[in-house]
Parts: sequence; C-alpha cells; structure tokens
Amino acid sequence: MSLEPATPAHAAALALLHAEAFQPGARWGPDAMALQFSMPGAFGFIDGAGAMVLARVTADEAEILTLAVAPPARRAGLARKLMQAAMQTATDRGANVIFLEVAADNTAALALYAGLAFHPVGRRPGYYGAARDALVLRAALHPGNAGTARASPIPPNNPSNQPEQPCTRPAAS
Repeated sequence: MSLEPATPAHAAALALLHAEAFQPGARWGPDAMALQFSMPGAFGFIDGAGAMVLARVTADEAEILTLAVAPPARRAGLARKLMQAAMQTATDRGANVIFLEVAADNTAALALYAGLAFHPVGRRPGYYGAARDALVLRAALHPGNAGTARASPIPPNNPSNQPEQPCTRPAAS
C-alpha cells in the first residue's frame, strides 16, 4: 500500500486505525477525526498498510495531533514515513518548528522521535492519566531535509538531563 493525503472522507478509516493502535479511552472516533480537518491548517496522511498521521500548521509552527500504526503493521518503517511526510508538508506550508506530545514511558515512540531530531522541551504531569506523564517534544524544520536528521535516543526517565519543569504550552484539543 502507499501513502496518500487523508481527507474528511477518510474519517471512518482513520478512526478504525486509531482504535487498533490505542487503548480504549484514548481512541478517537470518526467525528473526532473529521473535526480535526475542520481546524485551519490541518492535514493528514493515511497508509493502507495500517497507519495514519494528523497534523496542523499555525503560523510558523506545526503540531502532530496523532500518529497511529496498527499493531500488525508496526516495525516496518510506516511511522517514520508518515512523520517525514508530515514534517515535509509542514515545512512546505511555512512551519519552521514542529511539536508533539508522547507518553514518557513509550520507549519505541521516543526512539522514533529522537531519530527525527525531536528534543524534549517540557513535561505534562498526568497528561495520560494520573500515573502517565507526557513529554512535549520539538524539532526544527528546514526546507529540503524535514525529518531526515538524526539525534541520540531520548532517555525515558529524564529526557533533557535537566530538572524537569511542567510545560506551560497549552494542551492540544
């Protein structure tokens, strides 16, 4: 299967992929998927092999809203391919930085994002429930090389190797 731009017409398929990838309570339904596309600057990609990403650009910043890879499709490079496409699209739309949130204990995702030059800039205590913090990650975007940089892995316990501070950036809806 191949990567293609996602549209509101893909809302049901995006929701099915999201349901395969996330636990109950964290899943986005078709209405939530369609709503994301109503936001200014929103875009996404879907891969028929079982993966999707939604993002948005506002002014010179971009945000990954969600990334999902169905369990049978994991470890095949789909997440990296989707992230690179989203980062390139964000760059093409004028963003020079991109943000995302990730569970602090999601080591596979942290390794992916570190490999795409994301660095921690904050922590949201209890973002994913009382016992699960989110890390806010940031990557610089540069025309022609979005998503191709390499960085060292982000350690899960103290990703910045500095005292952790609560993040003041508002949570994505």
